[in-house]
Amino acid sequence: MTGLRQWLLRRLLLGTGQLVAVVLLVFALTEALPGDAAVALAGDQPDPERIAALRTAMHLDRPAYERLADWAAGLLHGDFGTSLVSGRPVSSYLADGFGPTVLLAALTVVLLVPVAGGLGVLAARHEGRFTDRLISSVTLAVYAVPEFALGILLVTVFALRLGWLPPTAVGYGADLPAHPAVLVLPVLVLLSRPVCSLARLVRAGMIDALAAPYAAQARRYGIPGARIRYAHALPNALAPAAQQLARTVDWLLCGVIVVEALFVIPGLGTVLMNAVAERDVPVIQGLAIVFGLTAVVLNLGADVVAHRFAPRALVAA
Repeated sequence: MTGLRQWLLRRLLLGTGQLVAVVLLVFALTEALPGDAAVALAGDQPDPERIAALRTAMHLDRPAYERLADWAAGLLHGDFGTSLVSGRPVSSYLADGFGPTVLLAALTVVLLVPVAGGLGVLAARHEGRFTDRLISSVTLAVYAVPEFALGILLVTVFALRLGWLPPTAVGYGADLPAHPAVLVLPVLVLLSRPVCSLARLVRAGMIDALAAPYAAQARRYGIPGARIRYAHALPNALAPAAQQLARTVDWLLCGVIVVEALFVIPGLGTVLMNAVAERDVPVIQGLAIVFGLTAVVLNLGADVVAHRFAPRALVAA
């Protein structure tokens, strides 16, 4: 138990350090962005006096370290700042885009776990045979296709040619659950690569687990093959898959930008793209912090889940 507590403490300290690093890195990178928000707001023919007044109103004339200190202090109190363009709180932008993005990510994960796990176990059970080769070939081929290319292909076939599904979310508003047909193509695109990577990872883990000495000993004791596969081998195969799943969920929240742009879905990815176009630095910073915090929390949770499956390996790490 002491070893487990020490392991958890190390993970928590590491996560805290990562959050601090994310805050510093986000601020430094947004400071390095080209252009000037005051110039962007001043119009096509900016007046130097107006630009100076805007910079003062936005506190852009203050030293960077002062703005960093104020921003970090606000983050500790849950204040992400105010948009330079609209004057709205950054938290309102996050709230507007949070629902559609989380809905897409949640639907993808709900389908991802059984599909990837089932394909991985099926391929492992038929190692070296036709089923294994077919699953491995298809997953490798699909993984090589970029999301935007697969999205365009699906839209062309199922929306434009067959007319079965809407090509984008334009005209459906932000209430996506009321229009489930809009979600089919985006979820398929989001599923494509994670299913491939997780299925191959589960397959490799299952093959290694079934070849381990404890599996051979269980067979000698006459334990049924199904029990060996699902009660003994599968938990060990899922330990690395759980950590990969956390990285996948992190990618779903952060990498959904391409899918949201392709299907015109009003989520966090769309908010980020608009903020970058308008050089709305506080909104960009707020989104980056949310994505960074999500990554740290998900990976910490994945370590805990993986520890549940294979405690000795992780406590020793």
